[in-house]
Amino acid sequence: MADSIKVLCVDDSALIRSLISAIVNEQPDMQMVATAPDPLVARELIKRHNPDVLTLDVEMPRMDGLDFLEKLMRLRPMPVVMVSSLTERGSEITLQALELGAVDFVAKPRVNVRDGMLDYGGEIVDKIRAAALASPRRSVPAQSSRLLAVPRVSSEKLFIVGASTGGTEAIRELLVPMPPDAPAVLVTQHMPAGFTHSFARRLDSLCRIQVKEAEHGERVLPGHAYIAPGGSAHMRLARSGANYVVALDEAPPVNRHRPSVDVLFDSAARHAGRNAVGILLTGMGKDGAQGLLKMRAAGATTLAQDEGSCVVFGMPREAIAIGAAAQVVPLGQMCEQALAALATDHHRSLRI
Repeated sequence: MADSIKVLCVDDSALIRSLISAIVNEQPDMQMVATAPDPLVARELIKRHNPDVLTLDVEMPRMDGLDFLEKLMRLRPMPVVMVSSLTERGSEITLQALELGAVDFVAKPRVNVRDGMLDYGGEIVDKIRAAALASPRRSVPAQSSRLLAVPRVSSEKLFIVGASTGGTEAIRELLVPMPPDAPAVLVTQHMPAGFTHSFARRLDSLCRIQVKEAEHGERVLPGHAYIAPGGSAHMRLARSGANYVVALDEAPPVNRHRPSVDVLFDSAARHAGRNAVGILLTGMGKDGAQGLLKMRAAGATTLAQDEGSCVVFGMPREAIAIGAAAQVVPLGQMCEQALAALATDHHRSLRI
């Protein structure tokens, strides 16, 4: 198939190589062109086969997956999907891989690897398809030296953020420049269970605001960002008296995702209205588009990431197509535009 997605799998486990090969070769639009037990073999196979997407194990002999990825993204950038273990160490390394330029990752099951990987077959091929369409780019550190100012606004103001493929680095670029007195931020990022805790901790070490994995019932406070727990619960904005609080629930997936961006955006439209700024970042699919439209109809300012700065321009494209985004903004300007939207709304409210 001349137009099929050419995949190369790099993994020291013969079982994983055979399982991923079987999953890929079952698809009519992709083929496994080669497999490699380590990065040194992979280097020659990449030259020979010129694959469209690489699946890369994190921990391997002869050369660490991260070292190989760093060299690859510097010398021959290409879409990479990491295959990582569901451990705390695995999640930390995976986040470093995303920072180095990997498009996405698949989590290996801890037990019964054969059945677990086959169960993840649909997710694996979806991520390979998304990676084939992605614009791989080495991450650039967010500009944190310039302290952006928050206009004097009510503590009712909120930033509501949704992202998927490419979102971990986009969220970092959005949050790092935020000043410590920024409005509260609620974030739904599509991620498996076990990874959002490491993600939140990593962001907290980089940001001036405090970042944590969200907990059910906790009060939503300015100067804090709350990350929806991956894979286990939807996050909603709720009210308890005069305060905003986090509500987590295990309702069925929406748009095949739990947590779902639409669920968060719908709750923000209902409970925050014009006090919210909705921000939809890079990601595959359409999750968040309808919710962003509801936020805009409720009076919120709505921003979508532009195509040029997206790893995958799926979710923002869907939102823009239905008129959900009031502004289309490059990622490097997103924090500043979000803060400016607060100032604009503040001045508008003073005139009313």
